[in-house]
Amino acid sequence: MSNQKEILTYSALAGFRDCREWYNKRYNQHIVPLEKDWNLRFGTMIHKCLEVWHSTGDLRQVYGYIEESYPNRAVDEEQQKDWHYATAMMRGYADRYPTEEFEVIALEKKFQNLIINPETGAKSRSFLFAGKVDGVVKIGSEYYLIEHKTTSVIDGGYLDKLWTDFQIKLYVPAIEKEMGITISGVIYNILVKPKLRQGKGETEAEYEERLATLIAKSKTGKSNAKRKMPEDNAGFLARLAGKYDDPAMFHREKIYFSRDQDYILQAELWELTQAILDARRRGIWYQNTNTCFKWNRPCAYYSICRSGGNQNVIDNFYEIKPPHEELEEESKALSI
Repeated sequence: MSNQKEILTYSALAGFRDCREWYNKRYNQHIVPLEKDWNLRFGTMIHKCLEVWHSTGDLRQVYGYIEESYPNRAVDEEQQKDWHYATAMMRGYADRYPTEEFEVIALEKKFQNLIINPETGAKSRSFLFAGKVDGVVKIGSEYYLIEHKTTSVIDGGYLDKLWTDFQIKLYVPAIEKEMGITISGVIYNILVKPKLRQGKGETEAEYEERLATLIAKSKTGKSNAKRKMPEDNAGFLARLAGKYDDPAMFHREKIYFSRDQDYILQAELWELTQAILDARRRGIWYQNTNTCFKWNRPCAYYSICRSGGNQNVIDNFYEIKPPHEELEEESKALSI
């Protein structure tokens, strides 16, 4: 019998807390959607761009990484849109933060810790807690985690929720153990995703239909309307650049953590491992339908649950991939 312990990440723990059936699909059955959610895909892209920027300070290398990531943008509308967004966002970011108050100590730093019952000191025989932080930085004599976030809007509600961040609260003691340092707090580095869309113009048929409508409404029976042509790439990038000239598109929030919750967090981590083991022993993974639309969009496994586990749905819209891929792959961002 193998003594190798199973890895638990924040993603796995958060998924189990939200919906045990979600955890079962991803971490027991290894099922993932064929189509990745755009918000996750674009967020990952910007994280890697920031890794390049903060490791090199060279915007040309950032652009090179973006170019490499979207090789088919000339014929693929989705790639072209993401290329525009990433290019404009990183150009605006470099202009907003040409120099930093902090010294970069580590980027994409991995860690792996024992899980310990804080009440008895017993070590988990089944699990290890592992993860990867966006960065560790130093200001003066103090160390901070830096956490990159992409969001559609920054408001008081968004910022108020940051102190509840379960992920960072777990990562702080884990990184302290891994690196032998004391973390004073976290710097949330927030970038706003644009809502602008590149103008597609109108087809000849659409123009003729609009022109006929205008003529019908005109008292003279004429119209000077011209066909709306597609917006070129240079024009769209210029519009996006103007948007990112607004300082409100970027925000830094520094939060200091009290250590009086460390015991509670470690106790919760331990209890979650026991709940996972209990669900596995009994083979019961409860669904939490309150989280089916947690982010105002269907859960990744909604179509499977709605269909009652229909195998055709699984075969056509999902694939099998091992868990914790984010910990296994080497950083492509630093290989350019």
